[in-house]
Amino acid sequence: MEAYEAIRTRRSIREYTSQAVPDDLVKELLAAGMSAPSSGDERPWHFIVVTVREQLDAVAAVLPYGQMLKRAPLAIVVCGDLWLEQFEENWIQDCSAATQNLLLAAHAKGLGAVWVGVYPETDRIVGMRKLLHLPAHVIPLSVVPVGYPLRRKPPADRYDESRVHYNTW
Repeated sequence: MEAYEAIRTRRSIREYTSQAVPDDLVKELLAAGMSAPSSGDERPWHFIVVTVREQLDAVAAVLPYGQMLKRAPLAIVVCGDLWLEQFEENWIQDCSAATQNLLLAAHAKGLGAVWVGVYPETDRIVGMRKLLHLPAHVIPLSVVPVGYPLRRKPPADRYDESRVHYNTW
């Protein structure tokens, strides 16, 4: 799939078949996440791949908008490592770019995925930190449930000329 096509046709997918995602495909998604741009090339991310059903259900219990995890065969938790950041607070942008790369790579490979936010909600951060045994310097930013889509969604045209400004407001 061409990059532009992937960007324009990617949709948030919340329903999945029971088919497992092969390990080599998971590795490709992680490689895409790690290919994201980052401030000063600091790459402050860590990824936790969750495949155990009980753990996926426990993650869903922590995230009010993460109920699709109960049906997803896997999830990737994107975390920022404050010990790796050189530029204060840029880990948020960097890990957001990594999350978007995961979403686009999943779509390009025929998978479905959706971004579930963790950061900056304190209760979600604390819950995920406890559940995944994260050290204090690692902050969960997002969870990306991944699987083979139960249904395909048509592309959505979201271009809005009223949001475009040239040279000044």
